[in-house]
Amino acid sequence: MSYKQLIEGQRYQIEAYLREGFSYREIGKRLQVSHSTISLEVRRNRIRDNHYLPEVAHAKMSTSPLMRQC
Repeated sequence: MSYKQLIEGQRYQIEAYLREGFSYREIGKRLQVSHSTISLEVRRNRIRDNHYLPEVAHAKMSTSPLMRQC
């Protein structure tokens, strides 16, 4: 699989799948992205108690200097 940037809807799906107990590999298969993409996304955007919030992840991405260039 080639690299694809996650979109906001996928981040909400990741949160839902994590709550249901799916592995990163299974989430990656369902979203058709690499499991390492899922792992990095969760690791980069965890907040207290290792909880993943897609709102935080999307806000970080929206304010990224790379996103402003697009």
